[in-house]
Amino acid sequence: MYTLGEFIIENRDNFPYSTESLLRLFSSIKLAAKSVHKEINKVGLTKNIGSSGKMNIQGENQQKLDFFAHKTFIESFKHRNVVCGIASEESKDIIIINKKKNTLNDQYIVLIDPLDGSSNIDVNVPIGTIFSVFKKNYSCEKKVTINDFLQKGIKQILAGYIIYGSSTILVYSVGNGVHGFTLDPSFGTFYLSHPYISFPKKGNIYSINNGNYEKFSNGIKKFIEFCQKKDKNNLYTSRYIGSLVSDFHRNMIHGGIYIYPKTELSPNGKLRLLYECNPIAFLTEQAGGKASNGYERILDIKPCKLHQRIPFICGPKNMVFKLEKFIKEYE
Repeated sequence: MYTLGEFIIENRDNFPYSTESLLRLFSSIKLAAKSVHKEINKVGLTKNIGSSGKMNIQGENQQKLDFFAHKTFIESFKHRNVVCGIASEESKDIIIINKKKNTLNDQYIVLIDPLDGSSNIDVNVPIGTIFSVFKKNYSCEKKVTINDFLQKGIKQILAGYIIYGSSTILVYSVGNGVHGFTLDPSFGTFYLSHPYISFPKKGNIYSINNGNYEKFSNGIKKFIEFCQKKDKNNLYTSRYIGSLVSDFHRNMIHGGIYIYPKTELSPNGKLRLLYECNPIAFLTEQAGGKASNGYERILDIKPCKLHQRIPFICGPKNMVFKLEKFIKEYE
């Protein structure tokens, strides 16, 4: 059974840049993930639970573990000397890392949602971390700017997530399939457990917050009505956790579509393009699925600001195409 490091070395030809730099990136991710995993697993026994009493840049109530995860991942990336800039969903501005003498030539931009689904912390529902990595736009000698972060999702060289649930699993892709590694806490090692994950060709799960039904557009409503018609040829079932990582992980394995559309109150959608939609869209396509905002491919959207929100749909191709057809017909 491969460890994560062994798997990266074995498949080094699939990554066009330095293998050492990729190993350093994952060293940062693994170290931070294990710290967050440990903190989550004892959350009911510590004071690191509940609201921090502060609002984050998104205007959302920041949980204590949000801040812990943010700080842990940022510090971990800072000490591996391959990352020159970081953007976090919990931070208003980009974080520039000063170049050190032993920095590798391969310089990377990291965008991260340190703790997705943090509103579920108090009730022991699976939550996660989402990460996205780009090559810096220009020479390492030039200063990092906001434009290094505003790249189309198709330019990602690495994307993934960690899901903290009944087990802690790290899932990633460098553009050659999607692979999952489960943490063995007794050794602190991630082992390959889910090689070449792909969406089932036909899915039957739809994941959407039906509590917002009256605020949805007509196309979304018609799709939900279609899914709810029960007959022998239409056996869709609704499953919604409220944590993007958890919903996506289940749907990628069992076959289902995830939908977070625009609403009357959120005409631009709610999920962030850079921290959530781009990396999940990258994984979706690598797993044989499709990711869309209802009208266009997510990975082709040119970001215009750091915390941009968009409607988001991802899942098996046939389900996403069907929903897009409803949107086109009724909107």
